[in-house]
Amino acid sequence: MIGAGYVGLVSAACFSEFGWTVTCIDKDHSRVESLKRGEVPIYEPGLDDLMQRNMAAGRLSFSTDLGPAAASADLIFLAVGTPKRRGDGHADLSYIYAAVSEIAPHLNGFTVITTKSTVPVGTSREIARRLKELRPDADFAVCSNPEFLREGSAIQDFTHPDRVLVGCEDPRAREIMERLYKPLALRNAPIMFVSPESAELAKYAANAFLAMKISFINEVADLCEEVGANVQEVAEAIGKDRRIGDKFLHPGPGFGGSCFPKDVSALIRIAREARSPLSLVEQVQRVNDERKISMASRIERAAGGSVRGKVIAVLGVTFKPNTDDMRDAPSLVVIPMLQERGASIRAYDPQGRKYAESLLPGVEWCSNAIEAATSADIVVVLTEWNEFRALNLGALREVMRGDVLVDLRNIYQPREAIAEGFRYSSIGRPTGAPQT
Repeated sequence: MIGAGYVGLVSAACFSEFGWTVTCIDKDHSRVESLKRGEVPIYEPGLDDLMQRNMAAGRLSFSTDLGPAAASADLIFLAVGTPKRRGDGHADLSYIYAAVSEIAPHLNGFTVITTKSTVPVGTSREIARRLKELRPDADFAVCSNPEFLREGSAIQDFTHPDRVLVGCEDPRAREIMERLYKPLALRNAPIMFVSPESAELAKYAANAFLAMKISFINEVADLCEEVGANVQEVAEAIGKDRRIGDKFLHPGPGFGGSCFPKDVSALIRIAREARSPLSLVEQVQRVNDERKISMASRIERAAGGSVRGKVIAVLGVTFKPNTDDMRDAPSLVVIPMLQERGASIRAYDPQGRKYAESLLPGVEWCSNAIEAATSADIVVVLTEWNEFRALNLGALREVMRGDVLVDLRNIYQPREAIAEGFRYSSIGRPTGAPQT
């Protein structure tokens, strides 16, 4: 497994749990040494126990030395980053191709090289072309095996997938991939074999579709506010339709994270280069960018028109709960805008501070929600961590100087918040509406 990032670590740990022997390779010496000590550099529920159990069993190891691991491998997964490239929004494949160049000298016997990273259409064939050029004598096949993991639920998603997608044309490689995923097939998980191009595009299409659902319900929420409807009732009603489904129909401050923003951007670029532009996906990107910006104005309106001189307690800064991931989090847009408009920010996040602190200068960090709210004029919920759902609103109001509660995740019941003395606002719900 080349790459000890989020996808690489989760995949390596889960494959070793299946009984396979996995070596996870990364160039970062300090990261590898920490992993060897059983220290997990990311927050993902259950990952530390899974790793330690399989390390103790001798099935999972970590190294910076690619050569021996590649030479003895039946399968080599590429799980390195494919970040958004500066300037054009395309996926940056430099890490992928660098890894290909590094493994080429060590290929020994028939080897399957498989991309776990999200890569544009045609990458598998380009990897094969480069390997043939570097090692004309090598016996290998290239597959695409995109991941569909949700941060915070990655282990469950890996071990109980909706489907496993493999882009593969070589029958020998298909047999190896079938053996690899046999533990899941025995649980009746669908193992789908398609062309490499279909597998590569399906990953982007899936993320773009989910991003579209989020942007759609956010716009519906704005409409609900204008016509007096309740977006949660609307979302529940349409979500009962099996053709639509109830997932990703929760309004909020816009999507972020390591996948949706960069994958939407990359798909737009892929489509433009293929001269088949996806105007609907382009609109999703625009709506989401504008959504984050509009949240600062929403908070200002809730505060009576200005936040200058106000102390704002922000609860949650990661892009979603159960992760420490700050990539493209709405907080990275909302908090600086509030600071520019004269507000002082106090923040608390159960896991986000270690990465957020350097990204959000000028923020005062607190150790819990009550501390953040103490003497604050306004409390804003940006991330729906479960511990925020369980907050005693009366105790929260008691320590505040002001009385404004802006719930950008709709985790509280409006009538209860109002009963505790808050001037409460949420997304797409009339004041005093019940939470459904």
